[in-house]
Amino acid sequence: MLKTEWTEKGFIDEEVSVPEGTGEVEFLKAEIRRMCKEKDAIILAHYYTVGDIQDVADFVGDSLALARKAAETSAKMMVMCGVHFMAETCKLLSPEKTVLCPDLNAGCSLADSCKADDLRKFKEEHPGYMVVSYVNTTAAVKALTDVVVTSGNAKKVVDQLPADANIIFGPDYNLGNYINEVTGRKMLLWNGGCHVHERFSVSKIVELRKQFPEAVVMAHLECKGPVLALADVKGSTADMLRYAAESKSQQFIVATEAGILHELQRKCPGKQFIPVPPEISESGLECSCNECQYMKLNTLRKVYNTLRYEWPAIDIDPAVAADAVKPIERMLQLS
Repeated sequence: MLKTEWTEKGFIDEEVSVPEGTGEVEFLKAEIRRMCKEKDAIILAHYYTVGDIQDVADFVGDSLALARKAAETSAKMMVMCGVHFMAETCKLLSPEKTVLCPDLNAGCSLADSCKADDLRKFKEEHPGYMVVSYVNTTAAVKALTDVVVTSGNAKKVVDQLPADANIIFGPDYNLGNYINEVTGRKMLLWNGGCHVHERFSVSKIVELRKQFPEAVVMAHLECKGPVLALADVKGSTADMLRYAAESKSQQFIVATEAGILHELQRKCPGKQFIPVPPEISESGLECSCNECQYMKLNTLRKVYNTLRYEWPAIDIDPAVAADAVKPIERMLQLS
């Protein structure tokens, strides 16, 4: 396989020569840790990646927390195991470091629902409006934004904006609708969404509550209103992890991407976590979990080859980066 072919695909999935008598997973994990030490690199893994990647990572978390953690370390190189906009955010906060992305095809349906050109046109049609963007956006969209928010701090940030401000909130309609409800704002909402959180089944949650009457229902704020209405706990991935660890409850019904179950079970080994299935899977068949196919593009083999060849690396136009980092800095000041 030629390097030019890898470049066209946006990832390296070259076969790995594993010593006889050694399992591939164990070999890859050991080699990844060896190369991290050799190259002064760290592995960042989002909660929604597969368990093996979370196990080998230096830090596991949500997107902005990982980017901030990476910026605080002295490591010269980082591998962001998540999706493309997360690697961009790492580069924005650590422009002097090498940021690697195991698969450039790992996009995000939510980020893709708001293109920079479309947002620019929408802003022109609504003069006088400020833009509040969810962190799940591209660097180009952040560059058109006044302040960025996360699902964990959106209410706190929006509460501090002028009461008479005209606000465009995007791209997640469900999160924006929730913030409007709890703040009394009337923000103009972009009609975007996460393909995973849009699919959760209300009827399945009702069925699970009957089956597990003592269970606490936890739902991510990217979920639709009817799902949030059934939830006992509404928040970010970090909110759910914190609540589960501190709660005396032993059973939890979880409405977010199924990858979080790995960290939930690691932090709360004696508790039971039941994933909420989607209405219909993408194959048209019912299934017991709801997964992001983009997150699952990250594999141990790709992480190994990314470190080995130090490619693909994230690069952002300096002019875009200069504007894109400003709304992140403003968010950090407000939150």
